[in-house]
Amino acid sequence: MVKIALDPTPFHSTHGLLEFPKVAADLGYEYLQLTPHPDFIPFFNYPKADDQLVRDLKKAVKDAGIKIASTLPVIRWASPEPDAREAAVRNFRRVLQLTVELGVDTIGTEFSGRPEKAEESERAFYRSMEELVPLVEKEGVNVFIDPHPDDFVENGLAAWRVIRGINSPNFGMVYVASHSFHMGNQPEEILDAAKGRVGIIHMSDTMDHNASNGLRYITNPPGNAVRVHQHLAIGDGDVDFERLFKALKINGFIDNPNSIICSSVFAENERANEVSKFQLEKIQEFVASVN
Repeated sequence: MVKIALDPTPFHSTHGLLEFPKVAADLGYEYLQLTPHPDFIPFFNYPKADDQLVRDLKKAVKDAGIKIASTLPVIRWASPEPDAREAAVRNFRRVLQLTVELGVDTIGTEFSGRPEKAEESERAFYRSMEELVPLVEKEGVNVFIDPHPDDFVENGLAAWRVIRGINSPNFGMVYVASHSFHMGNQPEEILDAAKGRVGIIHMSDTMDHNASNGLRYITNPPGNAVRVHQHLAIGDGDVDFERLFKALKINGFIDNPNSIICSSVFAENERANEVSKFQLEKIQEFVASVN
């Protein structure tokens, strides 16, 4: 059965890295996703963990009785800037090493290019892949990539085409429910096209920024190059979760024991415990409803 993991980001301001495994266990989760954290794998920069911290984290995970489902670095491996791209490749090599040392076989990440330089970003991305794919395949790790809003590719089907172009079975897609309306709001089509290669789903809700003829959110001056989305609790936005879970069931995601559903609500840190428990219950309910 699918793994259900907690994204501990809402607890970053109240707990230390080594406390996250117990937090997840106390909230009823069996799995933890290691998202960017300044003490381990920070956003965009080189990982800060040494061997001792890895040992301490493994002990904390064992003591809590949970498992790490995946690591989640965010690095600029599709940057049109050569120095940034080269640094990102170096950073990812260390991320890969840390992931393997933790006994984890899954990495979730983003494309991390620029929409205003889409062609240049795609070239940079494939250049990074030439260097990293052999290392990933050698370690037997699976890497899943999210077409994040404000990236060089945002549409879900277009993102799958870019991933397919890597030509490696170790690379697949992250589907983020709260990015639905940037991806094209077509879960059936995306999941069918990438069947068997979607490894991680982030479960959170969002309002449809396209609603009200594009006037649900107003920025001034008009035409600002912004991307609006939220990571709300399930049911607080416009995502059709019944539709999404049916598509996940049809395409074999739910029944795959290697699949990961991660609760990723960032909107209500002051109620993080309550919301995290609610998310787990709702995810379990939706899984049960399609089985």
